[in-house]
Amino acid sequence: MMAQDKGSGSPVIRLEDVWVRFNHNTVLEDIDLTVPRGDYLAVLGPNGGGKTTLLRTILGLVTPERGKVEVLGKPPSKTRDRIGYVPQHARYDKDFPVSVWDVVLMGRLSNGRSSGKDDEEVAVDALKAVDLLDLKDRQIDELSGGQRQRVFIARALTVEPEILLLDEPTSSIDTKVETNLYDLLADLNKTITIMMVTHDVAVVSTRVKRVACLNRKLILHDEKQVTKEELETTYQCPVELVAHGTPHRVFEEHS
Repeated sequence: MMAQDKGSGSPVIRLEDVWVRFNHNTVLEDIDLTVPRGDYLAVLGPNGGGKTTLLRTILGLVTPERGKVEVLGKPPSKTRDRIGYVPQHARYDKDFPVSVWDVVLMGRLSNGRSSGKDDEEVAVDALKAVDLLDLKDRQIDELSGGQRQRVFIARALTVEPEILLLDEPTSSIDTKVETNLYDLLADLNKTITIMMVTHDVAVVSTRVKRVACLNRKLILHDEKQVTKEELETTYQCPVELVAHGTPHRVFEEHS
């Protein structure tokens, strides 16, 4: 039976008894998850634990061996144009001259929805949302890591999404830029449901509304309280919660 999740909004993502296998290896096992509208869910777990596969299953890019997936009440293939996606490693050719403006406009290519706005107006709105409109003519390879992440978020926003999926969006940026990026996501969450893969427990304690631990199997925490023991079970290794003020990070025990 589907687990019942707390939340003020109607469900926008629903997975029931979802199993995914690649080459006879189980990547996701018996996943039950409901994400209500307006949620901000962080997914924690080790590398290889199935986090990216979970996002790709919600996008309809991976077909489960069994189970049911619904996004906005329909199969994922019917709603992909209503989801913004920021992959962990956005691909671009560093030797190819492409501007911030061009990259953001690319997000409109796969969008079949009509909002009454033209593509350029939507791109301007997206760049304003991430505070990068003044850099629209810069080459993408001239930007800092944090600025590039904002560009890729802007590209995802040109879909005018109801749901935003992010795969470790802060993995290659420094702490100060990371804080600014989380501030941006908190602001976007006022109108967009967010589901984010992360290794950063600071997000769990200060930013998100709920957290799920995933290592093939998923454990959902409605009150975003995750114990050291639960993290060790998920990561399958000793962990240490290091606190300096607000931030908490998970570190594997050094041998």
